[in-house]
Amino acid sequence: MSKKQVTSQIEIKQIEAGENDDWQAFRQVEIITLELTQQYKHSLGKYSRFFIELERGHFFGTRCPQCEKVYTPPRPLCPDCMCITEWHELAGTGTVETFSVMHFTSEINADVSHLATPVILAYVLLDGSSTLFPHVLKTKPENVQIGLRVQVTYSESPVQHPIHLMYFLPMEG
Repeated sequence: MSKKQVTSQIEIKQIEAGENDDWQAFRQVEIITLELTQQYKHSLGKYSRFFIELERGHFFGTRCPQCEKVYTPPRPLCPDCMCITEWHELAGTGTVETFSVMHFTSEINADVSHLATPVILAYVLLDGSSTLFPHVLKTKPENVQIGLRVQVTYSESPVQHPIHLMYFLPMEG
C-alpha cells in the first residue's frame, strides 16, 4: 500500500535532453507548488485614529496648532513647525487637483486586485486641508476632470486594509 507523503506534489516532468547529454539521469524533475500563509499583527500606531474613524464614517486629518496647516493623510508632527499636531475632522468633500487613469491593478492585496479597471487615482484637495489626499475615485474616466467636486464615501463591504474603507465619488450637481 503506497501512501502519498508529500501532499503538495503536483507533477513530475521529464526535461528534454540535448545530444550527448551527460545529465540524462537528472532530467526527471519534480515540480512542487507550495502555498505559504503568514499571519502577523501590525499596529497602525499614531495613525490608528484615522482608520478607527473611517470605520465610523468620519474623515479626520491633523492640524498644526502653530501654523494651522491641516494634513491629509494625517501626520503626527507638522513638517514645517515641528509641532505635535491635533486631530481635526473634515467634511469629506473636496476638489480633484490631478488624476491618473490606470488600466491595470496591483496585486498588493485583494482590495486593490479586485478593483474594476480602469482605476482612477485622484489627488484631492479636501475642503479645509492644506495637502492633497491621493485615493481611488469611482467614476468613468470620461467623467473625471481637474476641478471635479468629490465626496468621501464609505465602503459597506469588508476590506483587507482599513484605507479601503473609503473612496471618492463625484458630488451630484
